[in-house]
Amino acid sequence: MRRLIPYPLRSLALLACWLILNQTLHPAHWLLGALLGIALPPALSALTPRVTTLRRAGLALALLGVFIKDIVVANFEVARLILGPESAIRPRFVWVPLGITNEQGIAVLAAMITMTPGTLSADIAPDRRWLLVHAFNVDDEAALIGDIQQRYERPLREIFT
Repeated sequence: MRRLIPYPLRSLALLACWLILNQTLHPAHWLLGALLGIALPPALSALTPRVTTLRRAGLALALLGVFIKDIVVANFEVARLILGPESAIRPRFVWVPLGITNEQGIAVLAAMITMTPGTLSADIAPDRRWLLVHAFNVDDEAALIGDIQQRYERPLREIFT
């Protein structure tokens, strides 16, 4: 039975979604929903990302605290810059070298940068060794790179190793 339906919960969820979307309990829809529920999960299993376990939950919580603090501080900094003279704003794209290799870790890093006011993850190099970041105000490019690497990437490397 496991070979016929290798993903039983996904199959049931697809069947239920099919019946709900069609708003009918007609036997033909049960049959079609069941066929989709059996055929689609194995076909789409290659798209399922590999599961990564967090190795250091305490460090993840500490990183979350740093991240929340950075969001609050960045909100005030961006507001100060917006309300000040426009000539004081120096936007710039910066390539940040990545030491983290885990795909989920890179995605979390890019998301953290994007969620912090004043910065945005714009692109990642095809070799996944560089992240392009747009910063609203850059006084020192090396300092920005160092902050990202020290505050976010270093803990993420330990968490997602």
